[in-house]
Amino acid sequence: MAVSARLVVLASGSGSNLQALIDAVADGRLDAEIAAVFVNRRGAHARRRAAEAAIPEEFVALRPFLDAHADRRRAREAYDRALAERVAAHRPDVVVCAGWMHLFTRGFLDRFPGRVVNLHPALPGAFPGAHAIDDAWEAHVDDGLDRTGVMVHLIPDEGIDDGPVLASREVAILADDTRESLEARIHEVEHELLIDAVADLVRGS
Repeated sequence: MAVSARLVVLASGSGSNLQALIDAVADGRLDAEIAAVFVNRRGAHARRRAAEAAIPEEFVALRPFLDAHADRRRAREAYDRALAERVAAHRPDVVVCAGWMHLFTRGFLDRFPGRVVNLHPALPGAFPGAHAIDDAWEAHVDDGLDRTGVMVHLIPDEGIDDGPVLASREVAILADDTRESLEARIHEVEHELLIDAVADLVRGS
């Protein structure tokens, strides 16, 4: 039986969420194929995870585009267009940003309208940007914040972590938590929520 969707996954770091997707495809929880993995950091461990799962992987660096364009905005747009070409070659139904540390311009997003999904370790409207867990922990220490969370959302434009929400889940901040224990529990929820949200999306829910 043919799978319902082709995924391309973008990752910048360890790739633990990529691994969650790989495992979910393997055990049937996610009716999809991971067609390719792209990274923007040469040493990203996500590359090894992809290789071990026999998934094509590719490193696409931003630096050559920054060197070629004096204006950073133009460099980012050129990078995004080039990345979009390489991603499109794999004919993805959904592009999943799983720890992808790069803000897209229209050069990428216009190529995949309504099909770019992002995972963010905060609840909708809270703590946008790359330091969401640190920001939540600081709010806990300073102001007694007792919960944070995780969301999966679409990326329709150049806004930061503010696209239409596909799924979200709260994570309590416990009295005996440390910064590290909170992050570990957030990552556990990320793995579950990402699989559920992508599964719903590819089913057309």
